[in-house]
Formats: sequence, C-alpha cells, structure tokens
Amino acid sequence: MQKRTVLGIWDGHDAGAALVAGGRLVFAINEERLSRRKLEVGFPARAIRACLDFAGLAPDAVDLVAASTTDPAKTLTRLVPSLKEEYYLIRRRKLAPRGADPFKKAFKYRFTELAPNAVSRALSRAWLKRRLGPLGLGAVPVAWVDHHFAHAAAAACCSGFAEALVVTLDGVGDGRCGSLWRFADGRLTLIRALPARISFGIFFEHVTNLMNMRELEDEGKVMALANYAYPIPDGENPLFAVIGANGLDLVSPHTSTAMFRELKKILWRYPSEQFAYMAQRVLERGAAALVAEALRQSGLKKIAAAGGVFSNIKLNMRLAGLPGVENVYIFPHMGDGGLAIGAAMAANLERNGVSAYALTDLYLGPDFSPADIAATLEGLKTRDVPLLEASSGRETAPAEDRRLPSRPGRLEPGPFGGGMDSRLRGKDPEEGFGNRATSLAGEADGLRWRSSADAPAEAARLILAGEIVLWFRGRMEIGPRALGNRSILARPDSRDIKDRLNVVLKKRVWYQPFCPSMLAEDASALIEASGPALKDNPSMTMAFRVRPERLPLMAGVINIDGTCRPQFVGDENPAYRDLLRHVREALGYGVVLNTSFNIHGEPLVCSPDEAVRMLVDSGIRYLFLDDWLMENLHAKTD
Repeated sequence: MQKRTVLGIWDGHDAGAALVAGGRLVFAINEERLSRRKLEVGFPARAIRACLDFAGLAPDAVDLVAASTTDPAKTLTRLVPSLKEEYYLIRRRKLAPRGADPFKKAFKYRFTELAPNAVSRALSRAWLKRRLGPLGLGAVPVAWVDHHFAHAAAAACCSGFAEALVVTLDGVGDGRCGSLWRFADGRLTLIRALPARISFGIFFEHVTNLMNMRELEDEGKVMALANYAYPIPDGENPLFAVIGANGLDLVSPHTSTAMFRELKKILWRYPSEQFAYMAQRVLERGAAALVAEALRQSGLKKIAAAGGVFSNIKLNMRLAGLPGVENVYIFPHMGDGGLAIGAAMAANLERNGVSAYALTDLYLGPDFSPADIAATLEGLKTRDVPLLEASSGRETAPAEDRRLPSRPGRLEPGPFGGGMDSRLRGKDPEEGFGNRATSLAGEADGLRWRSSADAPAEAARLILAGEIVLWFRGRMEIGPRALGNRSILARPDSRDIKDRLNVVLKKRVWYQPFCPSMLAEDASALIEASGPALKDNPSMTMAFRVRPERLPLMAGVINIDGTCRPQFVGDENPAYRDLLRHVREALGYGVVLNTSFNIHGEPLVCSPDEAVRMLVDSGIRYLFLDDWLMENLHAKTD
C-alpha cells in the first residue's frame, strides 16, 4: 500500500518536521522557530503540530512517519535527554564544560563514529513510538532512514535533475561522514560510503572550536576570516598533512581526537586568520578532489549535494568550476536541520516512487493572515503586560512564552490609506505618515502604524533614503537563509550600514559579510555568472565573483575578496520582486542588502508578535507587516 502523506521528523541538532503530500514538500519548519531557542535540540513536538495544523490533517490522516539516524550515540541522547541538553548548552556557551574534558571529548568522538546496530534501532523505535503517542500518531507506521540517505534524497529529489552525482558530507551520522551516489532513473545507487572516523566536517568543527568559536554555528566566520590572511603556497600549509582525499576515500593519519591535538599544536604558530585560511584551503581542495574523481569515474555532469559541509559557499563555488560540470545544486537546508525534509523525501522515494521535482522556492513555513496581523496590532493597544521594561528595553515575557498578549479584534486601515507620497524622496521618511490628527491608524507605547497601498514601493523608498527596513511578509522561509519574507533590508552600497548591522544588531565580527538579493534578470550584469548557475541558485548557497565595475554598488554586500553570496529573485516572490524593481529605478539595478530578521543569538522571527518585539528591541525605525507600515518612535538615530 502506498504511503501518500509522509511526516518527516528530526530530533537532533536544529530539530524540525516536514510534511510531504502527493509527492511534494508542502510544509516544513524547525523547532527553534516555535520554541525560540536557537538551533533547538530534542523531539520537535511543536513543529509536528504546525505541520498538521497547516495541512488541516488529523493525526490518523498521516500515512507514514519517517525519522532519521539510529546510531548508538543518537539513541543514547534520546534515552538520556539530559546529555543532549548539556551538550546543547555547552555548544551555545550557556554552560561551561565540566569534569574530565579530554576523556569526555575522546569518548564523544569515538562513540559517535559507531554505526547503527539492532539494539540501537530497536531502542530508537520504541522511544519514538512513546513520543508520538501523545500527539495522536502512535498508531502510524514508522520508517527509519539512514542519516546520509536522508541528505542524499533531499538533494536528489529536490534538484530537478534527471541524473546527477549526489554527494553528502557532514560531521558524522549513522557511522558515516559522507557518501557518494548515482542518481538516475528515479533511483539512488550508493557508489561509496565514507567512514565517520575521517571527516571533513569534524576537521572544520575542530578548527572552529580551537579558534574559540561555536561548533555547528560559526564555521561561516572561519570561512570569512580566511579572506583576510596573507596567502601561502599549499606546499607550505601543514594542515594538508592532517586530512585529504585519495581517489574516492578520505585519508588522515589521525583519529578524531588526535586530529584535534595536532591542529592545536599547529595553531599556536600562526595568526588566527592564517589558520582559517589554511583550513579553508584544505577543505576546498580535498572535497573538490573527491568530487572530481567521483565525476570522472561515474561519467556524470551534474552535482547535487547536501550535508553541513556544503554550507561553505566557497567550496560550492569551487565545485561549480570543476571541468565538465554542467550544473550544481546545493540543497538549501543542507545541514542537519534539513534531515526532516530528507527523511520524508527518502520515504517518499522508496515507497511511492516519487523521485524528482524542482524545489522552486523555500517559502514553505507558516503564514499569517491579515486578521492575525490586525489582532497583533490591536493587542498592542489592549494588552495586559507591558511591551518593554522602562529601564532595560528588553521584553518582560518569560522565555517559554514569547508572544505578545493580545485580544481578538480587527484594526481597520486608517483614513489616509495609501503609501508615502513623492515628497519622501530625499526627505525625512516620517513625512509619509501624514497629519497625525487625521491619518494615524494606530499608536501605542512609542509605536505607530498605518496601512500601505503599495508596501514594496514604500519600502524601496525608505531603503534608498538610507533606512534599515524590517520586512515581514507571506510564508516563512525554511532553512538558514532569509529570502525576502523574514528579512532585514538596506542599501547595497553602504559600508556604514553594514558595520551598524554587524556590530549593533547582529553583535558579530565586523568582517562577516552580508548578502545581496538581486533581480534574476540583473544578476549577469552584477556578478560573473551565466546560464544554469543563474537559473538554479536562488537560495544563497554559492559564492560568485562581483564584476569589477559593480564593486562600488555592492560595497555593503561583498567580501574583501570581491565575492558575494547572492539570492536571485524571480517570479516565486512577487512582492519582493516588486520592491527590487522599485530600487532598480534609482540605482539602475534591482539589488539590496538582505540579512536574516533576527537579533544575535535568536532564531529568525516567525510570527507578527515576534516581529513587533524585535522592532522595539533592535532600535530600528521601520517594520512592514505585510501591508502595514509600523514606526518605532524611540528608534536609535546615528
């Protein structure tokens, strides 16, 4: 019997759930977006309920639950959740390591390298059945999907390719650090499994830890810092002796723990940026050599990839430049946060024979109706709990309840209705709010708001006037990148705005670059790319070199090496596309700075309530909630 409705579950790092129905991915969300704990771990009960609620499904309408990873280490953390929580808090720098750290580190790495066995599979199955019961899913059949098969299925089935070399690379999962597959005729055939004991993901995790950054989170900072080093010849790079590729195998003279010790000995001889550069070179050359050999032996011309290692956009850029490669698809939710999708896709592939379609956009999260937004605004005027503490400006709601208390009700648009008039150009954007006596739609606690007849046009004018704009519209993006529905937007040519966002709002290193969103038809004039690369990379998964003549226009969204990580915007997001078209009228090209709608250490905002809260906490002046424009009257000014 075919299983048409598949619920995918992942309960590890960046836990989440996904729903596949009729052979297509219809909804996905990570638990962090609902729990409000960045990169949440544990059973994703909230995400599961969100999947069912969105589709209007009763639990008994689910045909199959697909979950990933049954190795002994993962099973142990399921049975003893305090271990998972402790690791989460240490990794997030909320709890200091304690006890015999060298022993614990050695045990952790050797234990996580073990492959699943009959006992771990049985214990994981029993654990999952117990957790599904209270959600009404206890009677639904369960399919367990190998960790790397889930990654591979996500990449292959969402690529739209008829055939491809499928590559997975990450830290470790189900006894492997990666895998190579042939995808053809709707089937995935394993070429090579890469054992967990030698892992590019663990190598880069070690480098990140040794530089006092957070593993599974700050690897991008290492990649960015590498651009500030003075290049040295590969022959003088001692890290090439630590790990590399030989044919279809990864090679190293060290175990995972010995590798950490060896890297530590090398680090003290080099500045941090040099160490980052050397590590980045090792990753790029080694992974590219592995993929190149797999392409040669398989005769395939296209690459589909997933796994946390492929969050490295410079590596992905190198893969796209390999001789003979026709196209590269990086699954946009490439890390373990995408395993719920991968598990559902894998089960759908094996049971329903649904193997391939192009994942055209990532707007697959929750949506909020005009009534939801109106209720949030009305609640600002009637809530029982203050939005802010007068002394600190931080929220007073407890961590477990991050919603603004609100009461139902509809807030009708104000009488002035339409957008800001033409006087806004070059003037104070506040003028667009018109006469306070006649045109104010709502005001409470230093906030005021009104409806907008043309939100994309108004947002573009504010951006061009030098304002930072919070943009909340439509269904939430899935994955780690903001793609124009939960975004912070600004001019692309301002280094000052870039620095302000990094230091004040994101609270991260100054050298971390931001990304541009650009009209797909303008991309070839802004970056050095053409053909399939432009068509099939809309999700910020790859670096491109900016054309030299466009460097001034892109000053706020490029790395020091002249590259950027762009989003190509087509017809999949009409409102965002309209905003970029209005920007094009002034700048000549439709391009803006785009970063994720969140404050440092917090997940991407999900609901209108959270968007309003961040407006206040961030000190930014303007927020668009769909077709409502909100102003923070206490916004910080330079």
